[in-house]
Amino acid sequence: MASAMAVDGSIRIDRPMPWIGRLLSLPLLAASAYLLWNVGLGLRQDLLGFGRLADDWGPVLVFTGLGLVVGIPGLILLTFRYFIVLNDTQRQVVITRQFGPLNIRSSRSLSDYHLISITDDCDPELTMYDVNLCGNKGTTPITLSSFTRREDATELANELGRKLKLPARDYVGTEPDADE
Repeated sequence: MASAMAVDGSIRIDRPMPWIGRLLSLPLLAASAYLLWNVGLGLRQDLLGFGRLADDWGPVLVFTGLGLVVGIPGLILLTFRYFIVLNDTQRQVVITRQFGPLNIRSSRSLSDYHLISITDDCDPELTMYDVNLCGNKGTTPITLSSFTRREDATELANELGRKLKLPARDYVGTEPDADE
């Protein structure tokens, strides 16, 4: 479930990482720590005079490479954050994907979007209601948030519509547009 917060004329919508993603990062980080621990033990042994560093370069490089290949995806899963900032004063939408020290931002003009829609995924067992920022044909819609209750989705869409001066429409239960 996402949360929205309004600060200084802008609205920030956080999309948290599901807990299963954080849980899946732990085995990757544990495997990476084990491989890098063995690299450290091998280097300590070689540097303290019990072995020859020239003989151990191959295993040190392989274990270091494997540790990084396994550990980097675990670190990404552990620290991943995704949020959208709707800035009404600058008429801009900024989508940020952040993991660790990396920030990947994409900026779009808010004037390209003219509607906030509520749609469902037509799943009879667990229906999710998405709140989307929609534009003209050819403009990629932005999914702002997903809810399990229709009332929560309607409440967020109406609140965003008031603040951004955009109409909010409920398209739940309607047929999708035919591709032309």
